[in-house]
Amino acid sequence: MADQCSIDVGGVRLAYRVSGPPEAPPLVLLHALGEDASDWEPVLPVLARCRRVYAPDLRGHGRSDRPGEYSLELMRTDVLRFLNALGLDRVDLIGHSMGGIVGYMLAQDHPERVRRLVLEDVPLPRPREPSVPARPDGALPFDWEMVLAVRRQIDAPDPSRLERLGEITAETLVVAGGPASHVPQDGVAELARRVPDARMVTLPVGHLIHRAAPEAFAEAVATFLSIAAVKNTWTQDAGS
Repeated sequence: MADQCSIDVGGVRLAYRVSGPPEAPPLVLLHALGEDASDWEPVLPVLARCRRVYAPDLRGHGRSDRPGEYSLELMRTDVLRFLNALGLDRVDLIGHSMGGIVGYMLAQDHPERVRRLVLEDVPLPRPREPSVPARPDGALPFDWEMVLAVRRQIDAPDPSRLERLGEITAETLVVAGGPASHVPQDGVAELARRVPDARMVTLPVGHLIHRAAPEAFAEAVATFLSIAAVKNTWTQDAGS
């Protein structure tokens, strides 16, 4: 069972869930736009068997603060401060969709903090036709202004982010959702090509891979993390 906690990161309170053995290697899960930490429940039991799993609600989402100021850069900074506040030096990180964008931005800007990176159906940072979504009726579990701000950035991304994918040093797994996903799959494949030595696997169940195929997703991630851990250990031993 996950414990519900919260922590201050530079004046913004982030709610988060934590589970798994306290002494296990840390794994951070970053949810998609409009979701929160509870979205990871289908795969959390498997991931938390041998990992200390931290799943924050990003600013403007779930139980976290809604400060009224939103950008992908601010979310990246929040995650960095989250790691600092919890004393997490280097982590493995899984990001879904928007959470994957935040994740690869962290890996670009602070490569020393991300050991391994899993990008779940994450769009390539290239311009797309903008659209203005209609606000759902009633109370929302997220700040609608946050949705509009983040969508504007995803529609017109910073061009440097595309070129800087080549700066990512974390071992990376790209998980694609296949033809049923609304995310252009040629872009997901290009993202995998641009990240050095990234590997890619397609689970053709659409954009919500970890919910539509939790067992297959958890197996792919667990296999990747295990292989990467063994590879790192062998490299360190060989160099000693």
